Amino acid sequence: MSARHTGGFAEQTYRAAELFKANALLADDSLFTPGTPIWTPELLGRIHTRFLNRPDEGDGGFWGKLREQLAGNFPEVYQLMGEALYLHYLILDMRIDTKRRNIGGRPRYKREVADATNVIEWWPAPVTIPPELDAGLQSRFIKPGNNNRQIPYQVGTLIETVEQWKELPADRWEGLLEAPWAFKDFLNGVEFRSRLLVNNQNRGDVERHLLLHILFPDYFESSLAGDKNGIAGSANFASFVAEPTEDVDRQIYQIRQGLEAELGSSFSFYNTPVVERWRGVSNDIPVAPPPTGTAPPPMEGLQALAAELYLPDDTFLKEIQSLLAEKRQVIFQGPPGTGKTYVAQKLALHLAGSAERVSLVQFHPSYAYEDFVQGFRPTLKNGQAGFELRKGPLLEIAEKAGGSEKPHYLIIDEINRGNLATVFGELYFLLEYRGEKMRLQYSDKGEEFALPKNLFIIGTMNTADRSIAMVDLALRRRFYFVEFHPEKEPVKEVLREWLRQHANDMRWVAAVVDKANELLKDSDAAIGPSYFMREGLDEAGVKRIWEHSVLPYIAERLFNDRERLAEFDLEKLIKAVSGGAGDGNVPGPDEGDGNAGGGVEE
Repeated sequence: MSARHTGGFAEQTYRAAELFKANALLADDSLFTPGTPIWTPELLGRIHTRFLNRPDEGDGGFWGKLREQLAGNFPEVYQLMGEALYLHYLILDMRIDTKRRNIGGRPRYKREVADATNVIEWWPAPVTIPPELDAGLQSRFIKPGNNNRQIPYQVGTLIETVEQWKELPADRWEGLLEAPWAFKDFLNGVEFRSRLLVNNQNRGDVERHLLLHILFPDYFESSLAGDKNGIAGSANFASFVAEPTEDVDRQIYQIRQGLEAELGSSFSFYNTPVVERWRGVSNDIPVAPPPTGTAPPPMEGLQALAAELYLPDDTFLKEIQSLLAEKRQVIFQGPPGTGKTYVAQKLALHLAGSAERVSLVQFHPSYAYEDFVQGFRPTLKNGQAGFELRKGPLLEIAEKAGGSEKPHYLIIDEINRGNLATVFGELYFLLEYRGEKMRLQYSDKGEEFALPKNLFIIGTMNTADRSIAMVDLALRRRFYFVEFHPEKEPVKEVLREWLRQHANDMRWVAAVVDKANELLKDSDAAIGPSYFMREGLDEAGVKRIWEHSVLPYIAERLFNDRERLAEFDLEKLIKAVSGGAGDGNVPGPDEGDGNAGGGVEE
């Protein structure tokens, strides 16, 4: 029985919550930079003094006020606030770009402190969100309501809760984190002492429900008080509450137990038939059992994914699915910034139907067979050093797939950066002859291994990388190759479509990129669209991206022909395309930075 979410990025979200539990609640460590004392009583006390005890109720935006409140503090204080904001936004139902911006403390409008660019960059030694934690932000479990006005109270509730947690004897921490109902009692017993919260305790209610779910997803729903009261108070569910209690969460826990016997463990209170039962639309609405079967989603479902990926239709994705069905392994190849890895992850998740059936590894020059398949690793048992045979990601997902009829996907990012003959070993045979068995290098007792037929592999290959020459014919024969080139369909129109939807007055950027690629005359090193697919893109942002990302890349490609670099000056390219037809809104050479610093959509 569990209220956990599955699929999408739920696994990464719960992993981030476990890191918070281990690093912040059971230690004084950091989420972003493990090994750095961040969640310490001293630093929490500093935020209490400067933020919780100095509420700013004047005019102006939250981020500008926050910067003033924290001014002059240690860099670790800014990082602690950034990590607290990360936890606050972790499971809120908001756009990922909005979450990232708010964690960074970026102003929403020009009038809000224009240089308030990032809470964790307000100090000269900035900290960034690690990629694995950033992935956890993709989940959207709880609708925040009127979140902007409540941020100080909600984040303040988190800070003061952890501050009082640290006041408990350390030997109680682990016990409370293993006892969900005892932890809830602690949470309800927090006595807010700060000027901000002493008379506004209920305004931080979101944070209590958020903490309960991320720390105990098997016991507490990802719902706020209003919905919880609606579920617990529904007459349709009253028969499931065998042990009457005034605790709403305990009532819902019993309701879930009863409904799981009827619906299976994967149901949600927000699935259409179930939500209608507790919102009173009908007193007896039949609920369909969870879907069964092992087939991947029908091809028709790819249309929605195509729209999400800014593709004109699902033809490209259907072709990839057909290639996978025929050979079971494909490689996406193209220059940087063409979305190879992003599409691989999205498509694999769609076809697998669950994030639990998708794994990702990244090859690099030191990656070996022992890392990928299996090998001996140092271990310490009973004080004695030794070695034990451990499985690599290939064997792990192969065993999961072998025990299931559902499709599993392994994504190998930057596949050409590894020494493939060394990394794959006898897998060359197994890739070609699925179901056939053979003994692996480290197998003993005559054990044999086969790659299951429901394991699909998607590799990505950067064609601008000189290590492309290391991909031998033996590997090429076992994979189908799919081209991702900016001057060819469907990648060709991705940037235009993204600009049309997100930055319509910046559509001229696509024409500039096309012109630059025309001058490069190298499809394997063309400039991909993802350089510019960034929230809040404006002319100043384009110039920044061009100068610090695109031009250095071009300079590397033109290492032996540096005099040509002048051809790729952004102003020259803008002038070259400004008279072109069919791509309106190209700025003239004297228009300057009219769009720079514009507000960001909420």
